[in-house]
Amino acid sequence: MASRLVVLVSGSGTNLQALLDACADPAYGAEVVAVGADRDGIEGLARARRAGVPTFVHRVGEHASREDWDAALTDAVAAHEPDLVVLAGFMKLVGASFLGRFGGRVINTHPALSPSFPGMHGPRDALEYGVKVTGATLFVVDAGVDTGQIVAQSVVPVEDDDDVASLHERIKTAERAMLVDAVGRIAREGLVVEGRRVRFGG
Repeated sequence: MASRLVVLVSGSGTNLQALLDACADPAYGAEVVAVGADRDGIEGLARARRAGVPTFVHRVGEHASREDWDAALTDAVAAHEPDLVVLAGFMKLVGASFLGRFGGRVINTHPALSPSFPGMHGPRDALEYGVKVTGATLFVVDAGVDTGQIVAQSVVPVEDDDDVASLHERIKTAERAMLVDAVGRIAREGLVVEGRRVRFGG
C-alpha cells in the first residue's frame, strides 16, 4: 500500500509538484493525500487542486495564539492519517502539538549543508563565507531551527560568478531531486533514526 503523504506549502509549490509527478508512478510507493498551507491564494494550493488533491489552510492570524494555530494545523493534518509529513517550502515553524503527534515522521529541506548556515538565508550566508561547495539537506524536523537528524544531502559547487539568486536556483534543483528520491525510499523501505544517525530500511 502506498505511503500517505501530507505536504505543507507556503508558496509556489515546486517541490510539491515534483512529488505529485513522482507519485503518478505506482512504483514510487507514495501518494499525496492532502496539501495544507499557512496562507491562501498561493500557487502551491492551485497545483494541489489541479491534481485533485484535497487542501486546507490555517493562517496564524486567524487563531488566538501560536499554540492554537499549531493545534488546529495538527488536527487538520491528522485528519488525513499521514505516514509522512513533508514541509515543502513551508515558512512556519511547527510547534509542540504538531511534533507530539507526528514527531519522527516530519521532514523538511534546507538550502545548505547542515549544520552549516542554518536559518532563512543559507545560500547568501554560504556565498558570503566563501565556501567552495554548498547544497541542500533533508532532515527530520525537531523543535530547533534546521537542527534535526540528517536524512540526505546533495552537494552543489559554488561557481566564481555566482550571485545569491543563481546559487539558490541550482540548490533548489538539487533539493527537488534529493527530496523526491528520499521520500520514495522512505515510502518503499522505511526510515530508522538512531540518535543523530538516520538510515533507510526497516
